Amino acid sequence: MRIIIEKPEVIDMKGYSRELDPETTARAIGKDLRISYKNSIEVCQAVRGMHLEKAKNYLEKVVDKKVAVRFRHHIRHINHRKGSGFGPGKFPVNAAKAILDLINVAENNAEYKGLDPDNMSIAHISAYRGRIFEGWRARARGRSSPWNTVTTNVELIIQERKE
Repeated sequence: MRIIIEKPEVIDMKGYSRELDPETTARAIGKDLRISYKNSIEVCQAVRGMHLEKAKNYLEKVVDKKVAVRFRHHIRHINHRKGSGFGPGKFPVNAAKAILDLINVAENNAEYKGLDPDNMSIAHISAYRGRIFEGWRARARGRSSPWNTVTTNVELIIQERKE
């Protein structure tokens, strides 16, 4: 008996969790960013689906600590912020800076592909835990404790809006 194995179609995703039409999208990915993955999840959730200019303005205000990001998870010891019915929120400056840089990279990729960056919105953005860089901290009496650095991976896909 002879077994024939057909090769499946190879899709070059390069680590992205979602595949969209490459004709109308531009992508960017940030790997091993040294930011909090919990904060980056909340920032990604806040800007998901926004127009690029609106998202960039929002993130710049977060960096300047003028607008807070509403937190939906891990909110046990987070204070409420000003605004009607806002609820718990924080100013995750480092995560906002990293995601703002990633949006600028995706916008430059869109320009390079010949797309109109003024007419684009965030179609997909997600953050998840990256590698853990292991380290040790010296303690008294010749002992040591783990001093690890948890990194974050953020992937972003922007898509042209249909008029």
